[in-house]
Amino acid sequence: MENLKIIKNIIATTILALLLIGCKAPMATKIEDKTKETIPQNFENQNVSENNSGITPWKEFFTDPNLVSLIDEALKNNQDLLITLQQIEIAKSDVMYKNGKLSPTVAGTMGASVMKAGRYTADGAGNATTDIKPGKSTPTPLPNFEGGLTLDWEIDIWKKLKTEKQAAVAHYLSTVEGKNFVLSSLIAEVADNYYELLSLDNQLDIIHQYIGLQQKALEIAKIQKQAMAATELAVKKFEAELAKSNATEYDLKQQIIEKENQINALLGRYPQPIIRTKETFMTIVPQTVYTGIPSQLLANRPDIKQAELELQSAKLNVEAARKEFYPSLDINATLGLAAFNPTYLVNIPKSIAYNLAGELAGPLINKSAIQAQFKTTDALQIQALYEYDKTILTAYLDVCNQISAIKNLDQYYQLKAQESKSLDEGIDIANQLFRNMRADYLEVLMNQRDALDAKMELIDAKKRQLSTVVNIYKSLGGGWK
Repeated sequence: MENLKIIKNIIATTILALLLIGCKAPMATKIEDKTKETIPQNFENQNVSENNSGITPWKEFFTDPNLVSLIDEALKNNQDLLITLQQIEIAKSDVMYKNGKLSPTVAGTMGASVMKAGRYTADGAGNATTDIKPGKSTPTPLPNFEGGLTLDWEIDIWKKLKTEKQAAVAHYLSTVEGKNFVLSSLIAEVADNYYELLSLDNQLDIIHQYIGLQQKALEIAKIQKQAMAATELAVKKFEAELAKSNATEYDLKQQIIEKENQINALLGRYPQPIIRTKETFMTIVPQTVYTGIPSQLLANRPDIKQAELELQSAKLNVEAARKEFYPSLDINATLGLAAFNPTYLVNIPKSIAYNLAGELAGPLINKSAIQAQFKTTDALQIQALYEYDKTILTAYLDVCNQISAIKNLDQYYQLKAQESKSLDEGIDIANQLFRNMRADYLEVLMNQRDALDAKMELIDAKKRQLSTVVNIYKSLGGGWK
């Protein structure tokens, strides 16, 4: 009785110590996210309006049928997108794993073993005079045949396992938003490269026109040289300019091939021609974009929602790591048949064997490992908050930059169009004066160069206009819905 009382006191003391140790678990760092409260009510220099182009489906936003076809194929075959989908599957499997830990694990077992205890051990001395039946002793060495069921179950008394599952669910949802962000970025990247390809096509056409002008100017210079109205220097200058234009032509052709292959890579296919209509490029009118209000970014942009879910997952991971300091309750049970001779297994109920054990265990000494894990998750939580704040700030600044770019590029394009028109008229005048020997070859060359540069810059301005519209559509969270 005295021994039993001592054992009970030891058990009670151990349980009390475990509970007291658990109560001394460290507290997580208090973090407060005030980004939603401090985000501006409207974008800079924009009137407050809830109209938002970011919610427009991409097939309605992009009207070029060739571009729509390219985007559609990219959404089916892009490797980065397919990789992202596998990341979602990985996160989903982690949720299933964490959910499975909440339930008991039951396994079927079957095995055989043999044991020979030393004669002067507790087992050996106890078995020395044991008989199976009168005149027949227990076999030595002693075999054992068994089969049955085993159960292992950690009782979630502190909701630690449930918290881990909630963290895994939040991470899974963040990977879904990550996939949506990849979708939005992919659509914008295909559209941007498509418009850049059209601009290269138009630049190549301009170079071809310029080469034609240079060839005519070279012919005139040669005729004037024969008539002693021009020198060999003028002929050489026109020849050099023609060679320079031909070199530019081959450079543009290479850029076109590389841009086509860049689009093919986004579509997940080997090199092949990109179907497009280049003739209408300069007449494309950029779409009017409605930015809505900044708070809509929180719901529309998948990267913001992804960062928010990662922050939620990080907070839950901290809570789960904190609960590692608490004692855990494990239950182990076995039920089956066991005998040293297989023929005795069917001798029921004598061959029935079972075991039931419960264990309450918690860290007392040398808790550095779980302390380090807690500090890691706590730091990751703070890092996730900073990432979330940074994502919102970046999104807001992206939209502001694109709004400003749309306005300034519109004025830039109009002025470049005026410049190009005036220089085209100047080319005709300079050529007429050169034929009548009232202007020298340098005036003709300078006018042609200026006109070429102006046309190239005008094409680039159109490309930048269209790219800016694509970028602001992406910045508003468009494309993934």
